[in-house]
Amino acid sequence: MRVAMRSVAARTGRTNEDFTGAVPTAAVLVDGAGIPGTESICRHGVAWYAEQLGGRLLGLLSRIPDRGLAALLAEAIERVTDGHRDTCDVASTIGPSAMVAVLRVSHGLAEYLVLGDTVLVLDRADGDPLVVSDPREVVISRPYRSALKAIPEGSDEYLRVLQDLRSHRNQPGGFWVARDDPRAADEAITGSCPVSEVTRAALLSNGASRLVDEFGLTDWPEVMTVLASSGPAEIIDRVRRAEARHAVPPDDATIAYCTGLGPYGKGRPSQ
Repeated sequence: MRVAMRSVAARTGRTNEDFTGAVPTAAVLVDGAGIPGTESICRHGVAWYAEQLGGRLLGLLSRIPDRGLAALLAEAIERVTDGHRDTCDVASTIGPSAMVAVLRVSHGLAEYLVLGDTVLVLDRADGDPLVVSDPREVVISRPYRSALKAIPEGSDEYLRVLQDLRSHRNQPGGFWVARDDPRAADEAITGSCPVSEVTRAALLSNGASRLVDEFGLTDWPEVMTVLASSGPAEIIDRVRRAEARHAVPPDDATIAYCTGLGPYGKGRPSQ
C-alpha cells in the first residue's frame, strides 16, 4: 500500500494536534482535541497525546496483524493512559482526547475503523465511494456550536459551554472518543469489504472533511478524483480558501491518501 500524507496546522506558529502515519499494510489518522486549560490537567498536551496514540497504534498494527482493529485501539488507549497516569489527571473531562481513523489491508479485506468525527472514504471499482463517519458528535454538538458563536471566545461562559459539551463524551447516549477508557474503542464504527473492490482510500480529519460536510463545496467522488490528480495538498488548500471566504476559524487539516490496495492499485485514471 502506498500512502501520501499531508497535515497542516490551523495557523502558522500553532502546534498541529493531528497525527498521521502508515506501515506497509495500514494507515492511521488521529485528530487530537483539547480546550483551554488542558495543559493544567495534562502537562504533555494534546499534540503529545495524538502522537503517542497514533504511534502506539501503528506499532500494534505492524506487530499484531491478526487482532481486530477495535481491540488494537483499546490496547493503544490503555498504554498511552498508563504512560501518563502518574503525572496527569487522565480522567478529567477537559483532558486531551482524540478521534481516530484506521485502514488496514489484511487477508484480502480492506478493514476500517472510525471513532469520533474523522472520515474514511473507500473508492470502489463499481459504484459510489463508501463514506464511513460517526455522526454522534456532530448531532450532539450542533446546539452547543450555535451557542458558542454568540459568546466571546475564551470567556468564562465560552469555557463553561465547552465543558458542558465535553460532559457528553464517552457516555451512553453521547459521543465517543479516545481518551482514558479503552472501552471507548468498542463504540467505534468498524467494517470491511473485499480489497479487490477498492481502488483507493482516504482518511481525513474533520478539519479537512469540512470541504464536503460543512461547506458543501464538493462531494466525495470529486474529492477522490482531486486526490488522484493533485494529491492531499490541493484539498487542504481548497479548505483554507473556503474558511477564509466564510470567515470560519481554521482547523488543523490532515489527509492520508492510500493507493495500491489491491488489483486496482493505481486507481481510476484521473478525469
